[in-house]
Order: sequence, then structure tokens, then C-alpha cells
Amino acid sequence: MSHEKDIESRRRFLKIAAGTTAAALVVGGVPRFARAADLPHLAETDPTAKALGYVEDASQTKDPKHKAGDTCANCQFYSGGPTGYGPCQLFPGKAVSSKGWCVSHSPKKA
Repeated sequence: MSHEKDIESRRRFLKIAAGTTAAALVVGGVPRFARAADLPHLAETDPTAKALGYVEDASQTKDPKHKAGDTCANCQFYSGGPTGYGPCQLFPGKAVSSKGWCVSHSPKKA
């Protein structure tokens, strides 16, 4: 008889635990992961951006290291789409312009 009480007690505990978890998710909301669209755009005045010579429009740079056609969109550190803004490993937590460029540009490997 003791064994049956243990099983009933265990079932009751699991039901309560599952219900509490479900209620917590409904009340607190499901955790949301940050998306590239949620990231603030990197300003050219940002200290890291200045240090790396970041510009939002690669055609506007006067840096001699820039090669024609080099943009964030074709850099290995950029993981956004071909247009708009996206995340860059060099600027964590910020979105850079796909048309941008910095001195750390490294072409994507084929």
C-alpha cells in the first residue's frame, strides 16, 4: 500500500511542477532571443568603429587599404544579409551596414 501512495504522490508532484512551469511561461513570457533587427546600428563615432576606420558607405572611405568592391557584405566577419544592416563579429552587440567597410575587412572564403 505504501508503494501506491508513493506513486500517487510522485504523480501529483509532477503535475504541479508542470502546471507551475507552464504558468510561469505564460505570465513571464517565453524568452526571446535577440535578432539582428533588434541590434542598434554602429555609429561611425563609436570608439571601436573609429579605431577600425569603419564607414557606413565604403565608397566614401579615403583609406588606402580599401580595395574597390570591398564591403561588409562580402567580409567573413559579417553575418547579415546582402542589404541593410547585420551583425559583425568585430562589433558585438551592434549592427553594421552591408555597404560599410573597415580596415579589418577580410574577404569571405569560398
